[in-house]
Amino acid sequence: MYIGDLHIHSRYSRATSKELTPEHLDLWAGKKGINIVGTGDFTHPAWRVELAEKLEPAEPGLYMLKKEYSLQRPAMLGQNSPRFVISGEISSIYKKNGRVRKVHSLILLPSLEAAEILSKRLEAIGNLHSDGRPILGLDCHDLLAITLEACPDAIYVPAHIWTPHFSLFGAFSGFDTIEECYEELTPQIHALETGLSSDPAMNWRLSALDSFQLISNSDAHSPAKLGREASLFDIPMSYTGLYGAIQRGEGLKETIEFFPEEGKYHFDGHRKCHLCLSPSQARSYNGICPVCEKKTDHRRTSPD
Repeated sequence: MYIGDLHIHSRYSRATSKELTPEHLDLWAGKKGINIVGTGDFTHPAWRVELAEKLEPAEPGLYMLKKEYSLQRPAMLGQNSPRFVISGEISSIYKKNGRVRKVHSLILLPSLEAAEILSKRLEAIGNLHSDGRPILGLDCHDLLAITLEACPDAIYVPAHIWTPHFSLFGAFSGFDTIEECYEELTPQIHALETGLSSDPAMNWRLSALDSFQLISNSDAHSPAKLGREASLFDIPMSYTGLYGAIQRGEGLKETIEFFPEEGKYHFDGHRKCHLCLSPSQARSYNGICPVCEKKTDHRRTSPD
């Protein structure tokens, strides 16, 4: 049984820790018992160079930190070292059906070579150098098509699907159905990421999601946040094992959840107004803060 935290970031993403390096990711994943950790940010050229320098192939489709870079104790090296899978998040901001859409996507790949190929395709569309989580004016339908064309073995997962501002079902900039977003490519979507503010039980209330695997990840912006959410896999240690679990549910056992009430977007409110509203309370105020009389912004009074 393996714990996987597949959606994270590097120090090349905005508002992230400078300690998000392969060395510290390996160290903290080891501390927390995480067996497979995403690299994050595979689209960033400098990060790919660093990954190629500091990682070496392990099991098929997975990598491990080279021993000379490890901050682990000697006894932790070797077979017990965390494995890395190539991963990244892309922010799509575009207009569709008369509305501006803002959706984040998680992509997993079987190799750094595949990351290079896909990144070259995406670099022709937008700037990949300024942010590890690039913002592209690219329809999610087209991003999915490009991804699968560049790497048929890629895993594409709509990220933190209920985040109000940047997700598939986001209240302010998302869609009402998966089909509206991905059209004829909807059958290529096999899994959804719950995000910090929801858990599988909340998602199971919506029958339209019954056919999708539900996974959880930390979306960590610092190494210490690794594992605050994760997924539990009973699989062979390989990219193929991950693929079967995420795409077909083969060995996807359960998720490890950060309790939703502590997530940034679980309730409405204003931090400065010290206001936290349940959905029924927010409706009773018509989405207007009774303290400052401005629109509530789907954020809790304390950070996640």
